[in-house]
Amino acid sequence: MASPRYTELGAFLRSRRERIRPEDVGLVAGPRRRVPGLRRDEVAQLAGASVDYYNEIERGAGSQPSEQMLAALARALRLTSDERDYLHRLAGRPLPEPGGPLPHVDPGMMDLLTRLTSTPAQVITDLHVTLVQNPLALALLGDHSGFRGRNKSFIHRWFTDADARRLYPEADHDAQSRAFVADLRAAAARRDAKDPEARTLIADLNACSPEFAALWARHEVRVRRDDRKRINHPALGTVEVNCLSLFSEDGRQRLLWFTPALGTDSAGKLELLAVVGTQLTATPR
Repeated sequence: MASPRYTELGAFLRSRRERIRPEDVGLVAGPRRRVPGLRRDEVAQLAGASVDYYNEIERGAGSQPSEQMLAALARALRLTSDERDYLHRLAGRPLPEPGGPLPHVDPGMMDLLTRLTSTPAQVITDLHVTLVQNPLALALLGDHSGFRGRNKSFIHRWFTDADARRLYPEADHDAQSRAFVADLRAAAARRDAKDPEARTLIADLNACSPEFAALWARHEVRVRRDDRKRINHPALGTVEVNCLSLFSEDGRQRLLWFTPALGTDSAGKLELLAVVGTQLTATPR
């Protein structure tokens, strides 16, 4: 990877990391810093890359970065959608399709997620694909990063995989099913009628889940905003929480955060999450 374009890619990444303060992304600045913004090793840490690999990218050397790595760098550096597209063009990679397999996390939501250190929080798409989770969300809900294909959508897993339903008590399943379908109908209407991701998800669920098909035929519409939920945790038992939502401007992404429900013992249980750690509630396939 040695060309003027890749040299520009390295310069662009360097300029983006120099504008970010460590505290903006949840890192401790420390008293002795010789560079403005983030260090290269900090960007590598945030993007899940090795320091040597990131150094090669910034030097304009090494192999062409993958689309997955570009998406990780865009999240780590809080790039806007325009900056993300520019990064992909410099790397010679196709631009991510809206709602495609590598959605770009809204920078404002990513910034808020970084600051939510004492409560479980995550960013999901309008089709309930988890984009990023903070450590407490991993501990409460399990790691959603390992799912592939249509199973990336929790709605798809809910109607096709019995393991997904272990997240909620059985008594709540019917209400959750109705809420998921009504929310999906609202999301599909916001998207273009020809949107392949939503259309394929709905067609697949209609074909493989009689429960989904029956609910879809009812034409109920309701955006999930603020919910009170009971969540099954493998170590803590049932945790009752308020699930609050903040939506992106186009409605395609939402930041979810979870607070203890009043009148329950959930406050103490949520405080134990950091001690319990990331015990998965589902096994990715």
